[in-house]
Amino acid sequence: MAWIIATKLEMTRVIKGDKFIPVTLLKIPTLKVVGFKTLERDGYDAMIVWVVKTETELAEGKVTLNKSAFSKIEEFPLVDGDTEKYKTGDVIPASVLEGITIEIQGTSKGKGFTGAMKKHNFHGWPGSHGSKFHRALGSIGNRKPTRTHKGKKMHGHHGDIAVTIKKIPVELVNTDMSVVGIRGWVPGARNSFVRVIF
Repeated sequence: MAWIIATKLEMTRVIKGDKFIPVTLLKIPTLKVVGFKTLERDGYDAMIVWVVKTETELAEGKVTLNKSAFSKIEEFPLVDGDTEKYKTGDVIPASVLEGITIEIQGTSKGKGFTGAMKKHNFHGWPGSHGSKFHRALGSIGNRKPTRTHKGKKMHGHHGDIAVTIKKIPVELVNTDMSVVGIRGWVPGARNSFVRVIF
């Protein structure tokens, strides 16, 4: 697989040697393989994985496609050896992330319509009584061509965009709880899905 999905839990820290390492805990949901797409039949290779919602559907040796037992469906790109390693009905373990460096793709928290100071970290104008423009944006254009240039940092919709962070080491993997701890921050709110690329 080129990537899997996980749920963001919260931040904490772990001790490694004589240092505290800040980590974000990610919960790897029960990912059940329910099928494959092939280049000959579908035009590309992929593994169809459903996120199990009820653990009762994971009876040993039982393969079910009951949609009520799943909360999300994903297609994971295949890499060499995946078709031999995983079969329909298998569950992808959290141990696939052990001892590697990953990328995280997620959606940042939406903060609504915000001003330029909050959105772009502008320092603002003087805050004294004589100033009349404490949090104003300032000039946004030129006399010629008498318009605002594209890409100008202005007020507007803040957050709720795709964010990718790269080269993140995996600091801990708890296979019993299906929880991994990665160094640093992860975009998005708690309980939101993120894509773990490796």
